[in-house]
Amino acid sequence: MRSTSDIKAGLKNGEYDEKLMYLYSCGGDKTGYYADRYIDVINEFEKTYGAADELALFSAPGRTEIGGNHTDHQHGCVLAGSVNLDVIAAARPNGTNTIRVRSRNYKMDIIELDDLGIHEEQFDKAIALIRGVVKRFVDLGYPVKGFDAYTISNVLKGSGLSSSAAFEVLIGTIINGLFCNNEVSPVEIAKFGQYAENVYFAKPSGLMDQMASSVGSVVAIDFESTENPKIEKVELDLQKQGYALCIIDSGADHADLTDEYATIPADMKAVAAYFGKEYLRQVDEADFTANIKNIRESLKNDRAVLRAFHFFRDNKAAQNEVKALRNNDFNEFLRLNRESGRSSYMYLQNVYASSMPKAQAVSVTLAMCDEILGSRGSYRVHGGGFAGTVQAFVPLDMLDEFKTRIEAVLGEGMCHVLSVRPVGGYELIG
Repeated sequence: MRSTSDIKAGLKNGEYDEKLMYLYSCGGDKTGYYADRYIDVINEFEKTYGAADELALFSAPGRTEIGGNHTDHQHGCVLAGSVNLDVIAAARPNGTNTIRVRSRNYKMDIIELDDLGIHEEQFDKAIALIRGVVKRFVDLGYPVKGFDAYTISNVLKGSGLSSSAAFEVLIGTIINGLFCNNEVSPVEIAKFGQYAENVYFAKPSGLMDQMASSVGSVVAIDFESTENPKIEKVELDLQKQGYALCIIDSGADHADLTDEYATIPADMKAVAAYFGKEYLRQVDEADFTANIKNIRESLKNDRAVLRAFHFFRDNKAAQNEVKALRNNDFNEFLRLNRESGRSSYMYLQNVYASSMPKAQAVSVTLAMCDEILGSRGSYRVHGGGFAGTVQAFVPLDMLDEFKTRIEAVLGEGMCHVLSVRPVGGYELIG
């Protein structure tokens, strides 16, 4: 680790440009922007905690779900990628048993290492995520001590890019770098994040968000075993294919829709339980199809039946998307991606919240994508759904028109053109 002044000087004189080009998949003309972000986080750290003789810089990316919508919590298959929006942090050990984390525009979170129990009054708050991640490191015997950190994020909250998972992975990456000699694998850090979100934050998420943020790049993940998920990196060069990845902010924040999300795994597990199983991955699709009449009579829940339909379809679609990319059949990949979006809309039913039927910002965004793209490219609800964002793969020759027309309806700056980042949680300077 180096002093705050040394690191800022190095960022200004281009010492870290090569790392920044790698991390953000950018050319040398863009490194100044990213260097300024890290100088900004160091300046905020100094304002909060004072100058430091030893400081480290860390980053954890947002993620985009490409295939497998709500399949991970049923031990299914997904295709996901990390993107060039991230949460960054300046951090240092402070020689105490107190952890202090301040995020821009938020109050400081303070945690004592002798108080790592669950605090129900902190459900749905960042401090709960920090405490949960720390707890997993401590339980596994890692020598976690107090530290100070300041974080800045450009991962849009409520965007479907999973800002919470990026934050969890960032905290895990900080602890790994400061106290564990980076011995903890990205897969384990992802599990720590999911544990924090499920147990300390009280949100029943699957493991895909954390895994995509922690591992990085484009990855195919099979969660048949959540203890030992199968992870394979997949090549996806969108520029070479003549396409851009767009994440479109519908203008509706999904941050307060935890109850809506919770109905999805609950419905799917109800169908699995009909067969004496815990997850739909354990159910044979042919048995499900043969028993639909009986399931409807037993559960009195047609939505659960439709969501099971989605699981079986989208679980296969995610695997077939990987095959299409490996075969360099990008048109087939786009077709499968469109079908995945159709299944989410029709069967999974996570495009708008049933409690707010008049608020359908995502539906309107999808309609605009359909109007502009027609049979070209693909588009689908992104991530958890119900509000938030839409993902679109847009032909480069249509990108300017697409962005202009989408933003004419949703507002300027609502269509984000992103790139895939080659790495997940990352220690830029340690």
